[in-house]
Amino acid sequence: MIFTKILIPVDDSKHSENAISYGASLAEMSGGKIIVLHCHRPVPTGLGEPNFQKAIDDATRESYAILEQKTAFLKDKNINHEEKIIGGSIAKSIKTVADTEKCDLIIMGSKGKSDLEGLVVGSVTHKVLHIAEIPVLVIK
Repeated sequence: MIFTKILIPVDDSKHSENAISYGASLAEMSGGKIIVLHCHRPVPTGLGEPNFQKAIDDATRESYAILEQKTAFLKDKNINHEEKIIGGSIAKSIKTVADTEKCDLIIMGSKGKSDLEGLVVGSVTHKVLHIAEIPVLVIK
């Protein structure tokens, strides 16, 4: 099967790094493009100014740092990719980007940074498996 657009949601976990590595191999074989996505939780609107803007700036800065770290490997290997940041419900945001970008595969880590030890599959991954309309490849 040829994958032309692969969505890889990332966070600051080792499982995300493994998903990037696996996705890079698939993209190289198929000539596909990778979309690397970092979703941050919504910023509470009740913070008021200037705290609200500071929270947005902090979330954006953290997202860019994570994307820079995760995409360095793709840049080194000259793999076609783009980076996206979105805020909101993480699982729903992943589905929205997959639908909007017409992705044909989602590759994600089995557990993210916020998931509890001992879970077989993380909560975000579990939700995406249930709501995605395209194949989801889960990587340890």
